[in-house]
Amino acid sequence: AGRAARGAVLGHDTHPMPTALLSSMLVTGALMGAGDVIAQQLVEQRGLHGHHSQRTLKMAAIGFCFVGPVVGGWYRILDRLIPGATKAVAVKKMVLDQGAFAPCFLGCFLAITGAVNGLSVEQNWAKIQQDYVDALLTNYCIWPPVQIVNFYFVPLAHRLAVVQCVAIVWNCYLSWKANRL
Repeated sequence: AGRAARGAVLGHDTHPMPTALLSSMLVTGALMGAGDVIAQQLVEQRGLHGHHSQRTLKMAAIGFCFVGPVVGGWYRILDRLIPGATKAVAVKKMVLDQGAFAPCFLGCFLAITGAVNGLSVEQNWAKIQQDYVDALLTNYCIWPPVQIVNFYFVPLAHRLAVVQCVAIVWNCYLSWKANRL
């Protein structure tokens, strides 16, 4: 009880999961924001005066509130559904990840981004119809090989971090795609 009280007073939880969740949320939010900065500066070539800071903050918030918790939780669920670390297990995880999770996640991401950007339901639906297939096909060019390596070589605790390192490029693409009118 003393340890729990001391942890509560100091702001630390005695269970490592909330700290790991918060860390993954912070890292994902920062990397989603960085992806948007790269999209605006390198892809769209807006320059510093043309940079939309609110857009960057929105992307960081989506990373913090949605992407970090959802993807981190998905990896924990996937590890329980398909335990182990063999090559066959890695392939099974990748197939489930890319066949079931990625299509749903991408649709939700595009819908959330549209809503955060103030699109009406009709505008948001039209934007999703315009962008979804192209974004999903691009997803399939990048993520299956990354996830095979991730599921085979990387421990569960580090999978989200590995994905987010690769995702800086993916986040740049998603930010550009989601914010292109």
